[in-house]
Amino acid sequence: MGFSNYKELSDFLIKLGVTEAFFKMLAENDNSKQQLYLGSSFNVLQQLPFGEITEYPDNKEPNYKAPMDFYWIDNSLNYEKAPHTQLILYPKYPEVRLSGFLKGCSTAPSKDMQPIPKGLRKTNNGKDGRVLIFGITPDNKVYGYLASKNSPLAIDIEKKLYICIPETERKKLNHFPLEINSFADKKALIIKLRELVQKDWTPSVRLNADGIVRPYMAPNGGGYTMEAHFGIIPNGDAEPDYKGWELKSYSKTTLTLMTPEPDKGYYREIGAKEFAIKYGHDTDKKNERYFTGPFIVNKPCKISDLKLVLSGFNEKTQKIEDVSGGIMLVDVNNNPVAIWSFSALLKHWCNKHQHACYMRYESKKENDNIFYRYNPVVHLGEGTEFPKFLQAMAKGIIRYDPAIKVTFDESGNSKGKARSQFRITVNNLSNLYNSFKKIDIFLEER
Repeated sequence: MGFSNYKELSDFLIKLGVTEAFFKMLAENDNSKQQLYLGSSFNVLQQLPFGEITEYPDNKEPNYKAPMDFYWIDNSLNYEKAPHTQLILYPKYPEVRLSGFLKGCSTAPSKDMQPIPKGLRKTNNGKDGRVLIFGITPDNKVYGYLASKNSPLAIDIEKKLYICIPETERKKLNHFPLEINSFADKKALIIKLRELVQKDWTPSVRLNADGIVRPYMAPNGGGYTMEAHFGIIPNGDAEPDYKGWELKSYSKTTLTLMTPEPDKGYYREIGAKEFAIKYGHDTDKKNERYFTGPFIVNKPCKISDLKLVLSGFNEKTQKIEDVSGGIMLVDVNNNPVAIWSFSALLKHWCNKHQHACYMRYESKKENDNIFYRYNPVVHLGEGTEFPKFLQAMAKGIIRYDPAIKVTFDESGNSKGKARSQFRITVNNLSNLYNSFKKIDIFLEER
């Protein structure tokens, strides 16, 4: 049975809840033994959903692995989960491959994914006529369907889609135009941004976890007010904020890119409060202690004996050389006391920053109420890779700027608030994206 053209496949994927899809023209080297080659850079990770990344530093080729919730569709339109499917990231090259995608799945196309004996090979790295389609749902399921060599569907995709792709792009995972909204919906984003700007001065609010919008009186409400307009609960999701777009607001020249806590080291063991008590500094108030920066890679911090280092990343080649490495705070003996592992940061960066919108606001206070007004000129960053983030760290473009506060009561009991921030100036944002544009949302095509 199967599908005779990409329209039939598209309709079936939509019934399964798929909202975005990609296709890959396979080569003879794409098989169950040699794995399935997905790309020569980590940008593949921004297209396909995956689980937690695990480090494998002791393998013959040190790598990262991440599970994928993957289901094979067969020619009878049945589908079943392939439970051992995983992405393997080789930072040395760099390279991303799909592995374990046949094991334990009765609907997998095992026959068409077998390795070809060396003496019978014809194309090796050139396309061999097979086409693999990935369909992605909002809850991060991935449905796979293999169009076999010279099948009507494979021929239809090549004639109608593949030939339209520039030669330099043909080895990458390519977008498949389902007849639905794209995952990163720029048109929907622009519409919501216009609505926000047209409110003019809007009172400061925050959307709470119970779904109720309430007034917010603290001075950092610009971002919360913007998020409330988009229906976003703060810290509610690790995915992009709105229809594939990460939303960032700012009022000055410096803004916060992300706020991950260290996932390894002494900081992780004892928590932010105890860390600030040990390594922080006192203030004029006797009942307060702070741990602040800023920290710039390989430069002394004026108010701390700790130093920020980038371990395992080669700035010249822009490659990760140690999969166990990370961004670290080290003490005077060079012992790491707080570690943001590459594996944890990699997932966060890939999930959140493939499409990012940066919007400026101004504020005013009237009768003890705070109001915000948002600028119609915004910056849109599209396409990024984790090494771009690390390179910006190495050059001092991004800095670690913590603001951990500990307060003590009269009995000596303490209370702490964690606040780890990686910050950058607006003028340097272009270093992080393949495309970075300033646009007026009212001049964009409606």
